[in-house]
Amino acid sequence: MHSPSAELFGHVDGGHIDGVIFDCDGVLVDSERISNGTWALLLTEIGLPMTMEQSLSIFMGNSMPRCVEIVAEMMGHAPPDDLLARFTANVTVALQRDLEPVDGIMALLDALDAAGMRYGVASNGEHEKMRTTLGKTGLLDRFEGKRFSAVDVGKPKPAPDLFLHAARALGFDPARTIVVEDSPLGVQGATAAGMTVIGYAEIVSASRLRAAGAVVTVDRLADVAGLLGVA
Repeated sequence: MHSPSAELFGHVDGGHIDGVIFDCDGVLVDSERISNGTWALLLTEIGLPMTMEQSLSIFMGNSMPRCVEIVAEMMGHAPPDDLLARFTANVTVALQRDLEPVDGIMALLDALDAAGMRYGVASNGEHEKMRTTLGKTGLLDRFEGKRFSAVDVGKPKPAPDLFLHAARALGFDPARTIVVEDSPLGVQGATAAGMTVIGYAEIVSASRLRAAGAVVTVDRLADVAGLLGVA
């Protein structure tokens, strides 16, 4: 077991960390702007004018089925049946072309490995998407056997089910699990699971992440190692 920094100590049961669960998009891989830019362009094409910034505000952190539901609510009718298929095709090309790991994630994972602290990833995205994005960024092998999707449990974030499923599979006590999240929905889900959340405030403001339940926020992933006591 590992002891966290003073900022986290009082929030972790017994003051010891079993392990870390990362969100994928926006925390491991720098995909949020690529995905939301692609989504915004597609929505504009089908008659729902949208900018990338608006897409981030409305859709960030939601599962794709939920995104389609939101689009239907905004349009007042069901979107084209092939909307998801078109998005998947378009975003796959964009991710393969432009995707990079989030700045600082490689060094953070190296520090966790050196300290013997275990970790996994829990995403509202499907397994195929994670394989694509983690593969493109050289992270796939580091999460072999440690990738968990909302598809596995049927209830995406902000429900706690995905985080609890990941913790069980990894052998983590939820009360001794740290989650690194960049969306309010993800923060809410991890908090509902009884976990301690570090909010990564690169896109969403620190105040919004704290309001969702994050106990501490960082602007750089480089700061997470110190909070976890593995710097």
